[in-house]
Amino acid sequence: MTNTSTTFIIPVLISFFISVVLCPVVIPFLTRLKFGQFVRDDGPRSHLKKAGTPTMGGVVILAGMLLTSLIYVGTNPDIIPILFITVGFGIIGFLDDFIKVVMKRSLGLKAYQKIIAQLVITGMYCYYLFGYLKFSTEVYIPFSNGIIVDLGWLYIPLVFIIMIGTVNSVNLTDGLDGLASGVTVLVATFFTVVSIGIDSNITPITCAAVGSLLGFLLFNTYPARVFMGDTGSLALGGFVAATAIYLKMPIFLLIVGFIYVMETISVIIQVGYYKVTKKRFFKMAPIHHHFELSGWNETKVVVVFCIITAILCLVGLLAFNGFF
Repeated sequence: MTNTSTTFIIPVLISFFISVVLCPVVIPFLTRLKFGQFVRDDGPRSHLKKAGTPTMGGVVILAGMLLTSLIYVGTNPDIIPILFITVGFGIIGFLDDFIKVVMKRSLGLKAYQKIIAQLVITGMYCYYLFGYLKFSTEVYIPFSNGIIVDLGWLYIPLVFIIMIGTVNSVNLTDGLDGLASGVTVLVATFFTVVSIGIDSNITPITCAAVGSLLGFLLFNTYPARVFMGDTGSLALGGFVAATAIYLKMPIFLLIVGFIYVMETISVIIQVGYYKVTKKRFFKMAPIHHHFELSGWNETKVVVVFCIITAILCLVGLLAFNGFF
């Protein structure tokens, strides 16, 4: 029980405490700096009241994960690449948020700047993982009862696709109070269970993510007192992708990260359909806004999406049967 509490319970409690303590300090600070959220006027009318709500709260999530992980990194060095990705993408998000709220440029970083920065961070991650650590290129196959496939050199371009895709999918999911944080805390819990089950060395950082997000959710659920901004969503996207890659289960993201996938696909369908027909397929994309405009209130959308994620995390554990 002592070892379990050290690697599982204590990191959750530490990061939760950090998050809960920092939020009441950071929120007024962001308010004084007028780091308020910009709200699109072509979206749901109910969102207009969110304008001015402090954003960039993702710094709290990052602080909880970073400070907690640093306690364990000496005995769990495998945390380093995941922590690097989380902080690296968090910095990109911070710059994007800073440009939006301080420089008053609503689009933040230009698209090509974001992509270049993301590719550079991912490239450094790949070099460390495959060049320095000589990381295995094997992946687990869901529902295969223990089948592992070695992708060889193909795994490297796949890592870029997984990383960039996941990061931007989580970013799209962050559109309702508590949605991205609620879904991701469940995904992080799934990774924690798997990590404990296979006796992985990254359990402290997955636990840190769970605790930090739980603390942040106290202030991010409807009506949100703070938003995570791109600082949080990009960092969490990096964390989710890097953890899945380390645990050799990127394919499982299609299951446990279904909400992320659905949000992205809805945007692709919306844009493609509009280009062809000049009409909208959904009332609004990403798809969580479609449900809002169809009559669901914000809280219902968040709860349903979180329930779906919770069920799919259980399905993910069934799909992992044979690897424990």
